[in-house]
Amino acid sequence: MSGFQLNAIPVLSRTSLDRAEHLRSDEQALKEGWAQAKLLRMNRRGQVRIDGGAVVLEAATDFADERTLEAVFLGLDGDIHLWAVRDNTIEGNLADLRAHGATLELDDFSTGLLSTAIALLNWHDKARYSSTDGTATVATNGGWSRTSEAGHEEFPRTDPAVICLITDESGDRVLLGRQNSWPEGLFSLLAGFVEAGESLERCVEREIKEEVGVDVRDIRYLGSQPWPFPRSLMLGFTAVADPEQPLTFHDGEIVEAYWFTRDEVREALAAGAWGRDNTEVLQSTERKLLLPGSISIARTIVESWAAEG
Repeated sequence: MSGFQLNAIPVLSRTSLDRAEHLRSDEQALKEGWAQAKLLRMNRRGQVRIDGGAVVLEAATDFADERTLEAVFLGLDGDIHLWAVRDNTIEGNLADLRAHGATLELDDFSTGLLSTAIALLNWHDKARYSSTDGTATVATNGGWSRTSEAGHEEFPRTDPAVICLITDESGDRVLLGRQNSWPEGLFSLLAGFVEAGESLERCVEREIKEEVGVDVRDIRYLGSQPWPFPRSLMLGFTAVADPEQPLTFHDGEIVEAYWFTRDEVREALAAGAWGRDNTEVLQSTERKLLLPGSISIARTIVESWAAEG
């Protein structure tokens, strides 16, 4: 059995952002800080302005003279307050983290800023009414909660999901699957959302059985990464399965899956990451295995396993 560990921190977990939680409830400090604050503007597609591997931050007062309830407080850069707001009027060199993250080569500060902003703004878009009393809600605590007309406070949701690298007993082969909506040849780790009342380990067992019909054992935790599309937390695992057990696709999410050798995976990694902004990799007719982009924890897990031996 392979005993590998992650050899790098997943890209979206490398944030250097100071979240400054102590300021969220300090209305006076937030109001005063707006005058010198920097603002990240993001449209409804999750696109922002990018320049030289960093997100473009603008003076908050260029957007509004005073702090608006639509803006969410992200944290501090030194003494400078950082905010984000949904703004569909932005123009220029636009890109989004999910589609272009593999080739943008953003710095750790920018990825942390984007991950937080995307998750928060996505939650606000769908939390306009209280799930408890049905009345309208307004943003409170710098955008880190919403309070209903009846006084009920709600907080941003995070949906846990497991993602698992499955090896054979020797640890030298890995099972990868392809979803129906993915391009031909693009394979990744198997993943799924944790259900109510379910442990993470049980979720790994259930999801893999549902998706490819395989029983797994020796489940071991590797690490985690935020995945704000729209608001998930990916929890990485490794497990062992028997390659002789037939593969069956029960729920229709996975349409094909195969066991790949370490050499095959290493060759695919050397060829580059697939992404919607990387057509050269996608169009290569010689590739029989494409792997996910670098912002996914799947990439980090696969790279760590491939580096073994």
